[in-house]
Amino acid sequence: MKIVCLFPGIGYTCDKPLLYYSWKMFAAHGWKVVPVPYGGFPSGVKGNAKKMEKCAEMALDQAEELLKDIDWSLYDSILFISKSVGTVAACAYSARHRIPCRHVLFTPVEAAFSFRIKDAIVFHGTADPWADSDMVRTACRDAGFRLFITPNANHSLETGDIDTDIDTIKSTMKIVREYAEEDHK
Repeated sequence: MKIVCLFPGIGYTCDKPLLYYSWKMFAAHGWKVVPVPYGGFPSGVKGNAKKMEKCAEMALDQAEELLKDIDWSLYDSILFISKSVGTVAACAYSARHRIPCRHVLFTPVEAAFSFRIKDAIVFHGTADPWADSDMVRTACRDAGFRLFITPNANHSLETGDIDTDIDTIKSTMKIVREYAEEDHK
């Protein structure tokens, strides 16, 4: 059996393109899809390290409650797909519970790289105001993660050009699907 958990961002919920199409794609291929719909975050988080840390703690606490009844041993393939602050919650949760999962990190924030996860792919836009491109490149290199860069894209991997953004979603979903289908044993 296969399961994918979706860890959204602060304002980037599971009905936004990266998570919405991930959900639809995996559901169509027979995976059990479990959204982790946490919320209640404070405002004014961007640029405020204390508020960002608080949001990550809130997301993790809520994920603990939302995922507490899942028996991870039933699944031969576990994938955590996360976005922004959700990357911190997903990495922390998998590390805390020693879940043998793979990660898709959409526009991760710096704190996500502080956990010792072993298997991940990362997507980052060079115009992302929430994460420095050099930091992301260095963290991915040091961890051995494949990094996919979208030039001039923001924290949602969008450039403002609709044709480019649609192409980005399509190519990103193809990469995510191929990653999920790889033999990671």
